[in-house]
Amino acid sequence: MKTRSLVSLAALPAAALMAALALTGCSTSASGTTDGELSVVASTNVYGDIAQTIAGDAVKVTSLMNNPSQDPHSFEASAQNQLALSKADVVIENGGGYDDFMDTMLKAGGTKKATVINVVDLSGKKAADGELNEHVWYDFPTVQKLTDKLVDVLSKADASQATTFKQNGEAFTAKLAGLQNREAELKQQYAGAGAAVTEPVPLYMLDAIGLKNKTPEAFSAAIEAGTDVSPAVLKETLDLISGGSVKLLAYNAQTSGPETEKVLSAAKSDGVAVVPVTETLPSGKDYISWMTANLDAIGKALAA
Repeated sequence: MKTRSLVSLAALPAAALMAALALTGCSTSASGTTDGELSVVASTNVYGDIAQTIAGDAVKVTSLMNNPSQDPHSFEASAQNQLALSKADVVIENGGGYDDFMDTMLKAGGTKKATVINVVDLSGKKAADGELNEHVWYDFPTVQKLTDKLVDVLSKADASQATTFKQNGEAFTAKLAGLQNREAELKQQYAGAGAAVTEPVPLYMLDAIGLKNKTPEAFSAAIEAGTDVSPAVLKETLDLISGGSVKLLAYNAQTSGPETEKVLSAAKSDGVAVVPVTETLPSGKDYISWMTANLDAIGKALAA
């Protein structure tokens, strides 16, 4: 569904790529790092955090997009990013058009062949009516599939740490189950309640709770694509907010523009609860605490 490019490929001129690749020739060991430990490179700190939780101290994890105050769509890859990818044993990309820069850099070459985990492919989710919601890290069954895959891949890469990976994966799975139980509890209480979004970022979570997304599709599609919202569609969205048919507005706090600011202002004026959501991990949070906070905020908004 994402039509905006998440990376400026101009940030990776040929000379910079060649320089990065040349560095790998003298600095990379068989395991992908200079000290012999396994290396995982993730496109975002969401997947980086999950990988680190499962791997523990046995693996070096690098997240390319890790600035919680930055709009992910303005991310610019660098020669350092290319270098990290060229040394990786395992690469985690979201897929679904979200982080195509990962494939671009992987195709640029390197000194080794990494195992690439594409999370959208892993999820099994397909486009509906030509549109795919690629924000699969808000879908806990998908994150469970990623967890199982990481345990398997890491165990094959370093059999001496397989027990650790398995135990960490089981502990993380138990916490994921807690999050899914919380979704089920909210669904029992609030299934059918209306919700609005500025972008489809949290829709998998809202769907799991049983909320009805009443946002005009043309509005959220335009915001996500970075195109102008027509006056008629903006009015329809503002009328939705003021009409009392939605309990909350899930607002992507990492992206903003005149149209989303108007919708945010309308929600505040009309007493509609605003639930800020983000695409990458906020400072001081891990995946579980972040998603717990999201569910708590949704629960508070629905109870208001």
